[in-house]
Amino acid sequence: MNSSKHAELANHAWSVADLLRGDYKQSDYGKVILPFTVLRRLECVLEPTRGTVVETVAKFAGQDMDTDHFLRRASGNSFYNRTDLTLKKIAADPQNAVKNLQVYVGAFSDNAREVLDKYEFGAQVRKLGSANLLYRVIGKFTDLDLHPDVVPNQNMGYIFEELIRRFSEQSNETAGEHFTPREVIKLMVNLLIEPDGDALTLPGAVRTVLDPACGTGGMLSAAEEHIRDRNPDATVEVYGQELNPESWAICRSDLMIKGQDPDHIAFGNSFSDDGHQREKFDYLLANPPFGVEWKKVKDEVEHEHTSLGEAGRFGAGLPRINDGSLLFLQHMISKMKPVDVKGGGGSRIAIVFNGSPLFTGAAGSGESEIRRWILENDWLEAIVALPDQLFYNTGISTYFWILTNRKAADHKGKVVLLDARDQWVKMRKSLGDKRKELGDGTNGKPNHIADITRLYGEAIAAAGDATHPLHAKVKVFANEDFGYQRITVERPLKLRFEVTEETLAALAAAKPIEKLPSSEDFVAAIRTLLGSSWTTKSDAFVALKDAVVNAGLLWPTGAPFAKAVRETIGVRDPEGEIQRVKGVPEPDPDLRDNENVPLNEDIENYLKREVHPHVPDAWIDDTKTRVGYEVPFTRHFYVYKSPRPLAVIDTELKSLETEIQALLSEVTE
Repeated sequence: MNSSKHAELANHAWSVADLLRGDYKQSDYGKVILPFTVLRRLECVLEPTRGTVVETVAKFAGQDMDTDHFLRRASGNSFYNRTDLTLKKIAADPQNAVKNLQVYVGAFSDNAREVLDKYEFGAQVRKLGSANLLYRVIGKFTDLDLHPDVVPNQNMGYIFEELIRRFSEQSNETAGEHFTPREVIKLMVNLLIEPDGDALTLPGAVRTVLDPACGTGGMLSAAEEHIRDRNPDATVEVYGQELNPESWAICRSDLMIKGQDPDHIAFGNSFSDDGHQREKFDYLLANPPFGVEWKKVKDEVEHEHTSLGEAGRFGAGLPRINDGSLLFLQHMISKMKPVDVKGGGGSRIAIVFNGSPLFTGAAGSGESEIRRWILENDWLEAIVALPDQLFYNTGISTYFWILTNRKAADHKGKVVLLDARDQWVKMRKSLGDKRKELGDGTNGKPNHIADITRLYGEAIAAAGDATHPLHAKVKVFANEDFGYQRITVERPLKLRFEVTEETLAALAAAKPIEKLPSSEDFVAAIRTLLGSSWTTKSDAFVALKDAVVNAGLLWPTGAPFAKAVRETIGVRDPEGEIQRVKGVPEPDPDLRDNENVPLNEDIENYLKREVHPHVPDAWIDDTKTRVGYEVPFTRHFYVYKSPRPLAVIDTELKSLETEIQALLSEVTE
């Protein structure tokens, strides 16, 4: 079937919008047209065996037994309908259209009816009936020929995806939640699957694909299409999970329409209710929501983290509660196939992130520990920076993370950073926040998708060849280059001791002093030393004690009291006495500093080179050293641009002043 036929059938379904105008908002047209398209396709698929199913229903009538198996066999499909009703019969009886359609839908097998329920199809039927539109809408769809002998499964998928795309673009406020731009998906699938090109062409190739945040299933469809383009005889099984009921219904519908197993699309939250437990996949890809909190599943995730540890999905660490992106990645990593002793097996992962997972979280944080776990296991193959303003509901910059547990020999221990931020063309018309797109070589556009895919394949060579035309767009690093040691640099606490109005006031306000039976007398005794100062703690305490005893008071004992006196009478002084605890210099919290030292550098050498020339008495507290990992992508591709000459800026300012004066004069005239 050619593309013009696809467009003709999609336009036929889309034309129902003319009937809905006025009774439905434009963004809600899909709530009617998509489920009716599904219903019509299911009806067309079931038509050849409808009579056989009805006979089977009659055969088992009155018997208390599960007939699902027999009805599926009679249908020849994974779903069926128990009645002899059709949309054409229902449309011919307008007065009873609502009742008959409800009976018709209720007679479908559970897996088909569940999809229509998630569309809230019953509510739409009642609304259409109240507006006296139902029989007219049904009539439109009875004229839509979607029989499998006219529209094969793969072509039906194209038509359905085209409708999804149109409705997503009509509703920009939700498009970003349920729909990833087609050209972004195509590039992502290329980078995920292209490295396996030769293996995919082998006879009998079987591949499984998972998207744990599958939305309407666009990525799964693109992955299946890419593999079949490589090998039309390949067996491709797609799996997914989706939290949004309508998106889940659309994705499941898409699989039913294409003849795939709809039960492969699980409903629910991937974190708290994993729909594919203990299953492993060849390819995994996802575009999870950016910066979405995981507070609703906090208890379940934390329980798995603490009780299962590395045996569970989230053993590496937990990110902050307001961004679950790295939870999705850990979930996907847990579903990679292991690599066998011969080097076979293994999996590849592609996921879309914003910039946050690259660097959020200091050493020792959940995010840093997750990055450390990924890099130290040598799973991160590459990160690709994309242009901003590519997505419908956000204009921020985004990145592809590509991971695998079966890196090529020349890629082991290395990570590729590829800068594709300048690979875009401006759209003629913005769609929400989407103002840019990746060119695909059509309509005179450059083929950014092919160019980036080719550069990705040549990345290692391009990075090492300064003559390569895109050498500056690729950098290759060793895994440990992203690691660092966060050291704590301490400096000794240095004090002189003095009695002033300020230190007396601090002493009187200290809790251990306030608790003394004669606190006022104690402070009065110390006041006799007003104006005195000492260079050492021992001299100061001897003088203070003598003053208290001479006043007829006892000198209190206990560590809290001694600490309060020192902290109030002591004054920080760079030339003061170094305070010690058991002979060891006491660190000054106010002078404490942290430094990030590259993982492959000796921290003592760093201290001698970078710190001691400025503060020779500093030292590193080894008990506080933490290892962290981050990927400072922008820093690695930063190119310094010198500021424009002041004379040029001054000329521009004068020109603007002249222009403003001219405009003001026009207003005042």
